[in-house]
Amino acid sequence: MLSRRQRDRLAVVLVETRNPLNLGAAARAMSNFGFDRLRVVEPYEVAFREARSAMGARELLEAAEECPSIAAAVSDCRLVVGTSAIGKRQLQHPVRTLAHGAQLIRHHLRFDRVAILFGSEKTGLSNQDLSHCHWLLHIPTRAQHLSMNLAQAVAVTLYEMVRAAQPERSNIRVEVATAGDLERLTQLLLACATESGFVSTGSARSREQKLRRLVHRINLPPADVQMLLGLARQILWSLRPGS
Repeated sequence: MLSRRQRDRLAVVLVETRNPLNLGAAARAMSNFGFDRLRVVEPYEVAFREARSAMGARELLEAAEECPSIAAAVSDCRLVVGTSAIGKRQLQHPVRTLAHGAQLIRHHLRFDRVAILFGSEKTGLSNQDLSHCHWLLHIPTRAQHLSMNLAQAVAVTLYEMVRAAQPERSNIRVEVATAGDLERLTQLLLACATESGFVSTGSARSREQKLRRLVHRINLPPADVQMLLGLARQILWSLRPGS
């Protein structure tokens, strides 16, 4: 089983949840499996903390962190995993099955904070949302009915986290930068690309997503990110008029 410390390192992030009952039921599922770090990004219903579906998990729901953006919700995490039913979407990320993905997440939880993102009931996670992720987690369902209820998806995912947790043999830790540092690097690179004319105003949003995915794929250690931040700042300074 996962230790208390490992469970504390996992953040469940619900993005633009539409139904407060689903939010309450997700909190209940978290409590069932011993996870209590819930973060909510722009929920549709501001009174979600009163959801009656949070049976036995009232304190967890009341302690949920409201975040203004995904970037803020995952800034302290070194691994960010998105969830997707896939369907006909053209994804730009590696996709792991639930069993394999849970194994990778459990390994990261031995050392670092991890965030798992769940999208809204209606649309799931957008491409912009997914650009914050290192890779995606997929729960296999039948082709005729791909999507799951939000709270059920949270429950199935967390059950897999604890179902077959085995002691890890390796104590080797490869430290990577936090999502917050990677976001700062992404924004600086985007500013350099815009200032140099490589990115136009019309294509900035698309380029931002591509840059963010690129930065996340590299798995940069903290020291390398700090060096690249310094380099990008110097480049940006030299590109601006009067520098």
